[in-house]
Amino acid sequence: MQADNSITKKDKKRAFYKRTSFVLFVGCVIGLAIAASLYQTAVYFSTDESCMLCHVHPHVEESWKQSVHMNNKSGTKVSCVDCHLPPVENTWDHYTAKAKLGLKDVWGYLTKDSADLNWDEKSQLENAVKYIPNESCKNCHHNLFPEGVTDEAIIAHLHYEDNEKALNLQCISCHLDVGHYDPYYSHKQMTGIPQLQITDSSLFYKEATKVDAFADFVEQLPGTPYSFKMIAVPEGTFLMGSPENESFRSDSEGPVREVTVSRFFMAEVETSWDLYWAFYAATMSEGRTLPEQVYANNSSNPDVDGISGPTAPFGFPDQGWGLGQRPAITMTHYAAETFCQWLSLKTGKKYRLPTEAEWEYAARGGTDTPYFFEGKPRQFSNQGFLRKIFPADTDVIASYVIYGENSNARTQEPSAVKANPFGLKNMLGNVSEYCMDKFEASAYQKTAYRVIDPVHTTGEEWVIRGGNYYSDAKDLRCAGRDHTRHDEWLRTDPQQPKSIWWYSDFKAIGFRVVCEADSVL
Repeated sequence: MQADNSITKKDKKRAFYKRTSFVLFVGCVIGLAIAASLYQTAVYFSTDESCMLCHVHPHVEESWKQSVHMNNKSGTKVSCVDCHLPPVENTWDHYTAKAKLGLKDVWGYLTKDSADLNWDEKSQLENAVKYIPNESCKNCHHNLFPEGVTDEAIIAHLHYEDNEKALNLQCISCHLDVGHYDPYYSHKQMTGIPQLQITDSSLFYKEATKVDAFADFVEQLPGTPYSFKMIAVPEGTFLMGSPENESFRSDSEGPVREVTVSRFFMAEVETSWDLYWAFYAATMSEGRTLPEQVYANNSSNPDVDGISGPTAPFGFPDQGWGLGQRPAITMTHYAAETFCQWLSLKTGKKYRLPTEAEWEYAARGGTDTPYFFEGKPRQFSNQGFLRKIFPADTDVIASYVIYGENSNARTQEPSAVKANPFGLKNMLGNVSEYCMDKFEASAYQKTAYRVIDPVHTTGEEWVIRGGNYYSDAKDLRCAGRDHTRHDEWLRTDPQQPKSIWWYSDFKAIGFRVVCEADSVL
């Protein structure tokens, strides 16, 4: 009986091992099949054809085929995943990014209408950097100094190597069009003057407008066919800054002060490309003339062409959005000041940038609310989780301001909006505007409660006011303050010394001019 029991136990153990081995074998086969299926699935969903199943971006395939990553002398073809995902050698990063972006794309494809998406905005550098890992560029481009590379490229790539981590530089900061061709993008230095060529000199103004009363007037720019409207802003006293209970305020906007400003004239709209290219054509040179050296006495008859104006920018600074009456952008504060010098000497009047106090006084137009029109910041702002469910009310604000919700990710012409109570357009949007004050967060705390015509002269950066074409409504408030970020806005400029005329890394900046009443009356 014991022998029989022993045999029975061995048989049971042997049978158990057989079953276990069979289960493990089947499991391995199934596992291998699943792994192979997943691999083949991953391979399929890494093809260009699969990417385009969900990516319905207009012209995406056409622009890719025209780019140097497809249309090149070597015949090399670079696919979607080569640029938009980390290198496959970095297995974990590659597949986690693929899963994350894939789920996001599928969700967007199923729940959103592609006609409602702002493709222009998605093509901008600020958005593109989120989807182009820098290591993917370097995975193919091992040598930044190949045989035959230009001197300009060597300088630029040396700048990149020395500052990649310190300045957080990315390859597409300078090569945005290599994956999808953009006819308006160029990293080459601009040649010529992109302005309307008018040969009929009878259309040119012979002299500047004579002003004999404190009233709106249209300034005529001698030697050009261009003119612009100046609004008479009366002297007055207002409360500058924002109260502590104003939504989205910053500490730099207080304490509120009682400020008196003298009368002045202010341009109805931001300085246009027409005017700026006229300035560029008259003054372009390689010279370097400091603003304070030229301002001296504009009542005489100086040689206007003696002012050294901007050097040529890289590419077209209008970004291909259009010239004409659209606001001129990407110039430095120094360039804006130099424009004011030139305009002063051309017209015999004293033109300059507005003080911060003049700007806020003019923007408010006699009101004391967050905006010069009815409404509250939280009503218009798209900040916060609830705004994903309940969209902000944009009807009122969009009629007065070009900003993130109605700009199509670019500047627009002044005719697109209504004026404020003083008759000034787009004070709160389209482009942020330079002031003549230096920026200091504690500036308001360092002056008395009652001040007259204040100008703050302490600080490293310049004050800029007003929101711009990609701002949220919270940044459009009359009291909102911001400042230049000079070094950051020149991150990708490889020149040594860097340009004093054009910013390479910030587009949404412009200016409008003020004319001192005492200089004409």
